[in-house]
Amino acid sequence: MKLTSENVTEIFMNCLFNEDENKSDPEIVEGIQTSFGFHKGRVAEHTKEISEMLAQLPLEFQEESGGGMSFLNACNDSDGEQWTGMHNIMDQLFVLGQACGKVKPLMPREMWKVLPGGMPYYMVLS
Repeated sequence: MKLTSENVTEIFMNCLFNEDENKSDPEIVEGIQTSFGFHKGRVAEHTKEISEMLAQLPLEFQEESGGGMSFLNACNDSDGEQWTGMHNIMDQLFVLGQACGKVKPLMPREMWKVLPGGMPYYMVLS
């Protein structure tokens, strides 16, 4: 699946709970400004697409080639093309990645303030 704002948002919205669903067992993920509760089954259904989109981020984000990079650099893909200009869309991609076990923050939240722009560094796991 191609890394686009539309594709990220579509999967993100699909993985959130619907109003009429039992929300007793969510996958809780802490984003930059908000925590999200995802439907575990739908996250699992979308893991392949989420992984494909994460693989299109710059090599610096990838575990085997860069070991992690600042959130601020996630607006470009591995070809150097800007795929989004919206931080909230980038955050959606990273929380989806965390929900399916494909992304990890490199430092705890309380340490983010010492990083450039106060933004976390993330690594896309192999």
